[in-house]
Amino acid sequence: MIQLENISRIFTVGDQQVAALRDIDLSLGAGEYLSIMGPSGSGKSTLLNLIGLLDRPTGGVYRLDGGNVTDLNDEQQAQVRREKIGFVFQSFHLVPRLTAAMNIELPLVLAGIAVEERKLRVAELLQNYGLADRAGHRPDQLSGGQRQRVAIARATVMRPSVLLADEPTGNLDRTTGGEVLKLLEQLVKENIALVIVTHDAEIGGRAARQLHMLDGRIVSDDARQT
Repeated sequence: MIQLENISRIFTVGDQQVAALRDIDLSLGAGEYLSIMGPSGSGKSTLLNLIGLLDRPTGGVYRLDGGNVTDLNDEQQAQVRREKIGFVFQSFHLVPRLTAAMNIELPLVLAGIAVEERKLRVAELLQNYGLADRAGHRPDQLSGGQRQRVAIARATVMRPSVLLADEPTGNLDRTTGGEVLKLLEQLVKENIALVIVTHDAEIGGRAARQLHMLDGRIVSDDARQT
């Protein structure tokens, strides 16, 4: 589903060039559960941004669902991102003035989905994530765990093939974070590929496959028996 071939990403800082990613080769199939770990500056977030089409590689080829997405223009990449990729962030990134239901519905509105279909999908996710009684609440009226559940619902309402999570439990206590991880892991059973970036070895160790990065390179790619 995801195929990265000899990917590099070089940033220009002043009069110097900094290699954030070097010679990255990575394949990820449908329903795989991958964690990306490494110290700060190792390239974890840069790699996640490239997979999510939020950034472009300096070199190499990125294929998604068999199509080369490397050289698509901004509008084409935005369409692929909207249809195939979901994002969950540490800081939730919910729209403050919108209710939980409206935040979840927003990607459907932007995609031009019919009102009846939007309402059905939102109601289903609110029920599945235990948020039915919070549908009319704004983010500032929700707990951290509830906000992240709304964010996960929003990320999956378009039924993506891959979900990218950047430190998804970073702003949550351990118990709530564990509940959020279980929700994310349930998506793997629905054949959604899950990629989690984390500094926490315990969280990273839950994944069936663990990628370790250092200085922009993949230094190990380990799969455990499940």
